[in-house]
Amino acid sequence: MQNTFSSSLLIALALASAPAAAKEPSAASRQANEAATARHYASLVAGSEPKLSELTMFFTQMPKGGDLHHHYSGSIYVEQYLEFLDKQGLCVNKQTYRIETDKAAIAAERAKPAKERNCLSSAEVYADDHTWRELVQRWSNKDFNNHGAMQLPPDRLFFQTFGYFGPVSNANFAEGLQTLKKRAIAENVSYIETMFKMAPAIANPEFDARAWQLANDDAALQAEMRRAMEALDRDPAFAKSIADFVARIEDAAQGIDDEHFTMRYQTYVLRLLNPSQVFSSMLAAFKSASTGGKVVGVNIVGQESTHVSMRDYALHMKMFGFLKSVYPKVKVAMHAGELAMGDVPPEGLKFHIDQALSVARADRIGHGIDLAHESNAVQILGKMRADDIPVEINLTSNAFISGIEGANHPVTLYRKYGVPYVISTDDAGVTRHTLSQEYVLFASRYKPDYAEMKKTSYNSVRYAFLPAPEKARLTRQLDARFAAFEARMATLAKGVASPPRK
Repeated sequence: MQNTFSSSLLIALALASAPAAAKEPSAASRQANEAATARHYASLVAGSEPKLSELTMFFTQMPKGGDLHHHYSGSIYVEQYLEFLDKQGLCVNKQTYRIETDKAAIAAERAKPAKERNCLSSAEVYADDHTWRELVQRWSNKDFNNHGAMQLPPDRLFFQTFGYFGPVSNANFAEGLQTLKKRAIAENVSYIETMFKMAPAIANPEFDARAWQLANDDAALQAEMRRAMEALDRDPAFAKSIADFVARIEDAAQGIDDEHFTMRYQTYVLRLLNPSQVFSSMLAAFKSASTGGKVVGVNIVGQESTHVSMRDYALHMKMFGFLKSVYPKVKVAMHAGELAMGDVPPEGLKFHIDQALSVARADRIGHGIDLAHESNAVQILGKMRADDIPVEINLTSNAFISGIEGANHPVTLYRKYGVPYVISTDDAGVTRHTLSQEYVLFASRYKPDYAEMKKTSYNSVRYAFLPAPEKARLTRQLDARFAAFEARMATLAKGVASPPRK
């Protein structure tokens, strides 16, 4: 215990005394610093019990490139959503813990004496510890494993949180993005590619009926999708909704990018809707991402194990494949294979990653945790390696929602077969963690060497949906940040190796 305390104290002193603007080290010095950092890191993961506290300090300081699997609404913490609540003049119903949006009902509640009031401001929520505890347990996974109260299954709790904070997550974008930026910079993350908002959708019951009818007739379905696309292309209201959507994102993004930090945006479709809504939203998403602005990719969201998601999965992949053929330059990151044994019947685990790659032509795979159950698992691994298609690894999310962790997580397979991967957060506000913590979990569980962890950081720039010049710029910045980090770690390692005499 004394040694751990001394090491931690030396780390803090070394970091605090590091010069703010050190001279650029020579190539030889950089190599020596990298080797010293690698040895220090190896000492932290060695043995049966990795040094978690020191690993946390190490990875908080280490440059982590980017976060590529990141949901905007799920990354804002409950505490900030309560700030938004007051700003919008809303309140929380202390019986249901849902946000009241009816202005007349809110006014009537505020006219009541405080003791009779059911709708609370953020200050009133915090003033009542019971109400605060109950609220934060519904709006996030806080205390899930720390109490014995009756509670929902973890996957249900996770996906239901969005319904609680939805009324405030759909506003205050500028403040929310600024908060995420500050948090990222504080833990040495220089790029975020966030799934921001759903693209506009239009319902069409006739298309719904035909899409379901033609789902297994590829040629007829392609013709139907082309007719629907051409009709939407002629619709000025649809075009305006897309222009307004893109403008809203561009407006929210003002003031986010600077010389130290960059953020880009994916738009997405919701797989829980009817086919016409999914297809029109998907077309709007592809159009938004094809403009060359800050929308750089398309995704699909929603719990993958629900009845609608499973029923229409193959249909959705065909929609992606069709629109990818129309807009070949638009990048697609696909939530695929976020399924575990027992979520669905066994046959439902056999094809999701495969179809995301072969039919939808995804450029990145998000989660991919049903890999070992897929019929074409070996071919999937070969294709992802050969075509340089990375998987986005979300350890905290996979453990909480699906119970997949440790040796049971297929990252062991992806690594073994040489598939590129990135480490990301998913919904850090709901699961209350950081990207640094994801690196700590990865390092402590799988014990990769420092070179692999460093490569993982670079991967999050390499596989970003950015133009080559932007990637080159971020890579140069990452080079400089690693040089400074490794110089600090080399100094630290010397201090730990030669502790002061007593």
